[in-house]
Amino acid sequence: MPKILRLLPLLLLLPALLVLAACDGQGGAASSDGDGDRKLRVVATTGIIADTAARVAGSHAEVEGLMGPGVDPHLYKASESDVRRLAEADLVLYNGLHLEGKMGDILGKMGRNRPVVAVAEDIPKESLRTPPEFQGQPDPHVWFDVSLWAKTLGPIARALSELDLGNAADYQANAAAYEKELLELDAWVAEEVARIPEGQRVLVTAHDAFGYFGRRYGVDVIGLQGISTLSEAGLNDVDRVVQIVLDRRVKAIFVESSVPRRSIEAVQAAAASRGHQVRIGGQLFSDSLGGPATPAATYPGMVRVNVETIVKALR
Repeated sequence: MPKILRLLPLLLLLPALLVLAACDGQGGAASSDGDGDRKLRVVATTGIIADTAARVAGSHAEVEGLMGPGVDPHLYKASESDVRRLAEADLVLYNGLHLEGKMGDILGKMGRNRPVVAVAEDIPKESLRTPPEFQGQPDPHVWFDVSLWAKTLGPIARALSELDLGNAADYQANAAAYEKELLELDAWVAEEVARIPEGQRVLVTAHDAFGYFGRRYGVDVIGLQGISTLSEAGLNDVDRVVQIVLDRRVKAIFVESSVPRRSIEAVQAAAASRGHQVRIGGQLFSDSLGGPATPAATYPGMVRVNVETIVKALR
């Protein structure tokens, strides 16, 4: 038998062996905090989760997100380097509720030998939106209701505490302090949205990501695409939204940072062809944060940028 054929089984096992070696050796790869103890390594799927986890973890963990600014989690496929980072983590955090649809199998397999926590699945079912067009599945975009997103702090703090009992008091204190900040942010959002005349509170976006925002803060939300971006908008979707824009005399419609803008531009052009000029009111951050060193680089910052953009355009 040729030598290469005899080696083939070993070559096929090599990637798995490398991942196992990385898992076994993760203690040496992690950095240390001031007292010499190794920091926890936390990997989150989205930047929104990573930013939230970093606030709860404080100085006791290194938190990184897989998906950067402008990345659509509905369509995201894990790369080889992503799988390696997940395998080396002490804790993996993801949204759940089918947001990371294409990563489901990987996250399920990772959960067999390390803590893998879906932060949004601790939210009571009665608080979740289940639009009929989503075939009975819950809407995963819970972060647009700030009061709901505050409920993800508990699962994060618990997971960190279970891994690092010595710093559990810090995790609980950080979560409590951040929850207070988020509830203040929730009240601020409600006050800002109330500045828009009630008849003008119509939010037209590229996909139906803002349903929780609309329900919480009293805004009619019209998404061109459905909750997931897996299916593209068609002519019937454009016609439906254009008719709403005409009937409601909508002043502005919005593009999203993680969705191509061509669909919203099609609505704008179709409305213009029927005698109504509607402008693009700005870019909203839907499924990801903004770039580093921008006002939308953190979760509270993203919320504020979105609200300011919406209020300015619709007033």
